[in-house]
Amino acid sequence: MKKLLLFFLISSTMFAQIDKIEPPFWYAGMHNPELQIMFYGKNISKFQVSVSNSIHITNVQRTENPNYLFVTINTKNVPATDCIFTFKTNNKVAFTQNYSLKKRRENSAKRQSYDSSDMMYLLMPDRFSNGNPNNDSDATTTEKFNRESPDGRHGGDIQGIINHLEYIQELGATTIWSTPLCEDNDAHHSYHTYGQSDVYKIDPRYGTNEDYVRLSEEIHKKKMKLVLDYVTNHWGLQHWMMKDLPTHDWINQFENYTQTNHKRTLVHDINASKIDTKTCFDGWFVPSMPDLNQRNPLVLNYLTQNAIWWIEYANLDGFRVDTYNYADPSAIAQWTKSITDEYPNFNIVGEISMRDQAQLSYWQKDSPIGKIQNFNSYLPSVMDFILSDDLLSIFNEDDGSWGKGMEKIYDNFANDFLYPNVNNLLIFAENHDTQRVNHVYNNDIRKYKMAMGLLATVRGIPQIYYGSEIGMAGNKDNGDADIRHDFPGGWEGDTNNAFTKEGRTEIQNEYFDFTSKLFNWRKNKSAVHFGKMTHYIPENNIYVYFRYDTLGSVMVVFNNSKESQTLKTNRFQENIGTYKTGKDVITDKIIDVTNEISLDPKSVLILELK
Repeated sequence: MKKLLLFFLISSTMFAQIDKIEPPFWYAGMHNPELQIMFYGKNISKFQVSVSNSIHITNVQRTENPNYLFVTINTKNVPATDCIFTFKTNNKVAFTQNYSLKKRRENSAKRQSYDSSDMMYLLMPDRFSNGNPNNDSDATTTEKFNRESPDGRHGGDIQGIINHLEYIQELGATTIWSTPLCEDNDAHHSYHTYGQSDVYKIDPRYGTNEDYVRLSEEIHKKKMKLVLDYVTNHWGLQHWMMKDLPTHDWINQFENYTQTNHKRTLVHDINASKIDTKTCFDGWFVPSMPDLNQRNPLVLNYLTQNAIWWIEYANLDGFRVDTYNYADPSAIAQWTKSITDEYPNFNIVGEISMRDQAQLSYWQKDSPIGKIQNFNSYLPSVMDFILSDDLLSIFNEDDGSWGKGMEKIYDNFANDFLYPNVNNLLIFAENHDTQRVNHVYNNDIRKYKMAMGLLATVRGIPQIYYGSEIGMAGNKDNGDADIRHDFPGGWEGDTNNAFTKEGRTEIQNEYFDFTSKLFNWRKNKSAVHFGKMTHYIPENNIYVYFRYDTLGSVMVVFNNSKESQTLKTNRFQENIGTYKTGKDVITDKIIDVTNEISLDPKSVLILELK
């Protein structure tokens, strides 16, 4: 009896229990046939491993933590199949583990992505709509439902997005960018989900992985696109690996807590000190977000495979990458290239919060600025924060003198030559981290219309932020929660349902109707998607530009003055040419463009030339 008990005790310590396998499954026929599978379980590194189906193991990597085993297999010419990993000790089978290589969707590698013919709608799922109150709280996560707290979990979820896809489509959006949906188990402020605790799992308060796939399917039924918000720079402090790191250098660590200095110019600063550069890229964003060390090949491969897994699993159409240039520059460039090698048409926009055109251009793929330092980020798109800053100020600047008002916009576009692909910039007035445009302009709908009119007609991919299309405002100075209010009508019992025409107030309908008319018009106008642009130096705070291609021409006029003005059109003859009239795309009125045009104060006029 004692011998039997002793054998049981020895066996229980030797025979590992696999707690996690990541990726949980994979796909056959990938461009890169190498697959690194992470097995996690107590003392798993002590086992020898083999795999069935004549699949070749090219590498087995053990780390200082015996609970991890990284096994690389070559899947070249391996069809979709189920295989078996066998774990042995002393040449005796201890246990086996099934693993699946699944069949890819047809033409998966050639999937199309978003571009400048699209309009992107940014929403925060916790604040958009509560479609399933049964998942408002979950036993496996710490923070519970509390709609009374501005910074709490309010219950919005994936089902809420699905319920209102027709609303988003009616608005004129063709692409949906949701802030992250993977699990964030922080005890407080977890609703933004940027401090992820499991990057292979949808947060249960939003739904399930299957719900996310269903969201993708429903979006695609409407011929729309889905963009995932990916975070390469950091995880949350509650990420399951933080309790048992695979390697000490899986995250960037210091003797004492060190926060990034946020000085992103250090990447190209030839005079920068080593200590400043290290603090910039290795320092943590905030104390609750451990900084990932992408220089560690295991970490970089883990992040790359996780991103590709979500593309295949959820049939994604693109990425937006949070804090893109906070990661190690060479490593994040390699991550990006690995993804675009798999999907040549896949668009990825990075959050590059630079306020200088040359510095912003540095981060776009094939940048002439980056080339000076032999750097290529391989990042197809960057976020135009310079234009955003201007759009959050210029329409309050009634003085159109040098360097003010519409002069700022003109000067911004004068630097477009710096970008390798100006049409692939993400342009926006606001997002979940900035002031609300309607707050800045004190809900003056004329100024809102001017901001949207510009976004709809200049180069780039326009993105709008949920709620602004019905007049939602909020002051970031009061905290982030104030720019992330619940969308009215998204919760049972809301007295104002802004998802329907009947439920909206008169002013909400005015906001919505303008936005919808504008962006639905934009859907089919190639001139504002990919056409050329000619603009004219602003005079008297009036800014005029033309977008045109072989199929047509659009004239756009901004009167940023508080006064009505008359615009003589002879100056613009090189673009007007033989055109006699223009159709106002909002009112459908026909306007003579051969002599002069009357302009209302604080107005935008968009004319399709005839």
